[in-house]
Amino acid sequence: MARPVVGIIGNSLLINDEYPAHAGGTMNSEAVAEVSGALPLLIPADPRFVTVPELIDHFDGFLLTGGRPNVHPEEYGEEETAAHGCFDRARDAIVLPLVRACVERGQPFLAICRGFQEVNVAMGGSLHPEIRDLPGRMNHRMPPDGTLEEKFELRHEVSFAPGGVFHRLMGAERVRTNTLHGQGIKTPGGRIVIDGWADDGTPEAIYVEGAPGFTLGVQWHPEWNAGTDPVSRPLFEAFGEALRAWSAGQRPARLKSA
Repeated sequence: MARPVVGIIGNSLLINDEYPAHAGGTMNSEAVAEVSGALPLLIPADPRFVTVPELIDHFDGFLLTGGRPNVHPEEYGEEETAAHGCFDRARDAIVLPLVRACVERGQPFLAICRGFQEVNVAMGGSLHPEIRDLPGRMNHRMPPDGTLEEKFELRHEVSFAPGGVFHRLMGAERVRTNTLHGQGIKTPGGRIVIDGWADDGTPEAIYVEGAPGFTLGVQWHPEWNAGTDPVSRPLFEAFGEALRAWSAGQRPARLKSA
C-alpha cells in the first residue's frame, strides 16, 4: 500500500551567504517517514513555483515547519519593528492561504513553531514579536550556545486543558517540552482553541474548532527525537493516522473540546 504523501514546508536561505536555496531539517523528514509512516517531500514555499490549488491536489497533508524568519506583521495588521526580526514573505504568501484551504477541506496538517504561529495568523490572530520582553514570561528562545542536544533539551512544562484534544492524545495533563521560539500568540484567531500553555501563560498547543480534519499545532519542536520522545511520538502517530484516512478518502470527525 502506498504511503500518504506529506508536503514539508521549506524555508528560504542562503548557502554561504550567496547561494539561494530551499531547505528543510532532516529531523522533519525522519519524523514524517519513520513515525507518521508517510512519504516526505519538500515544498519550495514560494508562489513563483507552486500554488495552493496544486499543493492540495498533490499532497495528502502538510507539515508546517519551524523556521528563523517570522510571519510579517502586516499579515495581522501591525507595523514592522526591529523586534519582529527577519521575514519570508514568499512563505507567508503560500502557507497562510494553504492553512485556510486545509481547514475548509479537512485536509490534515501538523504545525510546528513558526507553523503554529502561521495557523493563528491565517485564522485572523496576532503575534507578540518577543515573548521574553513581556512581564512574567520566561525566555523561550533557543540557547545561543551548546550542542544540538543541549539546544533541543526539554526546558519547560506544558499543561493541557483537562479532557481536551491534547490531554486525550497524550494521556497526560502535563508534559515536558523543548522551546526554541521568540514570538508567540497575542490574540488567538477565530476558531483557534488554545489547548495547552507553558507555566508563564504562553500558548503552546492549538487546534481549529470545528475543522473537519487534523489541525493540531504546537509551539515546541516535536520533530526532535520524534521516534522515542513520549510527547512527540503520539503527535506524529496521530498525524499519520489522519494522513492515511485522507489518502483513503475518509474524513475524520470534527475536533471538539471536552
